[in-house]
Amino acid sequence: MVNKIAILGGDLRIVKLAEMLTKENFLIKTYALEKAENLKNISEISFCSSIEETIKEADLVIGPIPLSNNNLQINTPFSEKKILLDELLKHLKNKIFLAGNVKEEYKKEAEKQNVQIIDVLKREELVVLNTIATAEGAIQIAMEETDYTLHGSNILVLGFGRVGKTVAYMLKGIGANVYVEARKQEDMAWIKIYGYQAILLNEMQENLEKFDIIINTIPSIILKEKELSKLKKECLIIDLASYPGGIEQEAAKKLGIKTIWALALPGKVAPVTSAKFIKDTIFHITKEIEEKNKI
Repeated sequence: MVNKIAILGGDLRIVKLAEMLTKENFLIKTYALEKAENLKNISEISFCSSIEETIKEADLVIGPIPLSNNNLQINTPFSEKKILLDELLKHLKNKIFLAGNVKEEYKKEAEKQNVQIIDVLKREELVVLNTIATAEGAIQIAMEETDYTLHGSNILVLGFGRVGKTVAYMLKGIGANVYVEARKQEDMAWIKIYGYQAILLNEMQENLEKFDIIINTIPSIILKEKELSKLKKECLIIDLASYPGGIEQEAAKKLGIKTIWALALPGKVAPVTSAKFIKDTIFHITKEIEEKNKI
């Protein structure tokens, strides 16, 4: 039975998650969360002085979501401690490690060292629910950074994956003129059914000058200098994609196009709700682990 959980680093979502897990009778040991003041009065939570002490008796180890923003060390916004990715694996031998947005090469290296990594951002139940906070966060940024209503504005959503679908749906709900870029004809059909304006990638350039706001969800450089030069100077770009993003940042800066790279929005705009989604996903995972151990 999974009862003891170790938590290494993480943002406000993970702090809130730790609180929630204690209410479910889990014993929590933490490392690199010493600046999370609200955890210090919870008797079920221990602050450890080393990774070894933290994970020694743990049935499950939880890391940041996303695991890293620089591919060198894990995210520890509530600590001055630095945990290198390579060093971390040495401590996790024979453990199950949950984190988010874990690179494939890191998973392969973990397998060599007998570490089982579960990427919670690959879990459909969490990814889909997280798109709600991401979309709300993007809309909040758009409202704060413009001096006109989104209602009636021409807004282009790049990509029609999970995040793109939710962003487009919410924008249409507040009366924006929503355009969606996609590559697949099947996506184009669904875009039209939902009542958005469909734009194929190879048709995008001839339409760029009409947009007031562009929201990117594709983690691949789509808007380079050639495309950016066709935008209105006052166009706002909000990039929701993980590294490398979808915008050629230097080119946007050179052209004076305002670009906001808005990473990890669920943890910033709705940490409590996001923590609940993560908690529910962890419960699903622990049940799966327990069932597997019975076999």
